[in-house]
Amino acid sequence: MKAAILKEFGKPPIYGDYPNPSPENSEQVLMHVKTAAIKNIDKLRASGTHYASYKELPAIVGLDGVGILENGTKVYAQGITGTVAEQALISKNKLTILPDGIDLFLAAALPNAVIGATMALHARVNLNRGNVVLVNGATGVTGQLAVQVAKHYGASRIIATGRNEESLQKLKGFGADTIISLKQSEEEVLEQIKKVHKETPIDIVVDYLWGRPVELLLKAFKGGGIDSHTHPVKIVTVGDMAGKTISLDSASLRSSDIQILGSGLGSLSAKDIQNFNNEILPEMFQLAAKGILKLEIHKEDLKNIEHAWNLEISSGQRMVISIQ
Repeated sequence: MKAAILKEFGKPPIYGDYPNPSPENSEQVLMHVKTAAIKNIDKLRASGTHYASYKELPAIVGLDGVGILENGTKVYAQGITGTVAEQALISKNKLTILPDGIDLFLAAALPNAVIGATMALHARVNLNRGNVVLVNGATGVTGQLAVQVAKHYGASRIIATGRNEESLQKLKGFGADTIISLKQSEEEVLEQIKKVHKETPIDIVVDYLWGRPVELLLKAFKGGGIDSHTHPVKIVTVGDMAGKTISLDSASLRSSDIQILGSGLGSLSAKDIQNFNNEILPEMFQLAAKGILKLEIHKEDLKNIEHAWNLEISSGQRMVISIQ
């Protein structure tokens, strides 16, 4: 079969022939792969620097994908073997059947973004209908989806921040009511956040940036005195694109009703993961099939994998490889 084969850590995978996988037990089934997304985790594993890097080379890249089972059923699944290939082994008990009419490129692009958006809003802070949500760093793939998911879950107002002006404008069509450019001066950003927070107090912040942008948010939410009660705000961090650390003084927390927590695999319970696989992901696929959820996708063919691997694409796009 044809596959994206990693032969050397730190180098792009190459297009070539690789032995067909074969199920080793009754729990494994063969998936004929149609599309597979290339994500940061895929590139980190291929670099050889990640704790989950490949133990042996050559290896096929790709953690998950979309394809067709032998009986014709279209599914999404994580691979037991690499998924950027014409065939991959998957577990028959760990797959999600896709709804009719869903675009297979979108189906491949969604899951990674869904876990970064829905689990923050659903499992970590339990967004309630009517909440006001600020998505900090909303112009990336997962941030764009977080805006749409917040809208679906009933947020009454959604504020989106980011540096890409074109992507910020597009977010208005995805459900953002207010956009704030982080390319402005810190004083302008701070004043806009304070203004929004005064008009419609922010309940939840989903943060993909950390670093200085979060420091500005904390400053905007900080209380003003001994008799001033602040509105409770939950900040859930999902990424650190703007910096891995922040400066946090004790007074910021003592003077404000702020909770800071994270959303990632280590913070999610086994029940959360089960709920994601059995309920949330199938629901998101249904919304995508109906045209309610959208993502910008950069498409490449498998035969172009070596060129595509290090291709610079917009942070608001997900690369998806067409296998067949």
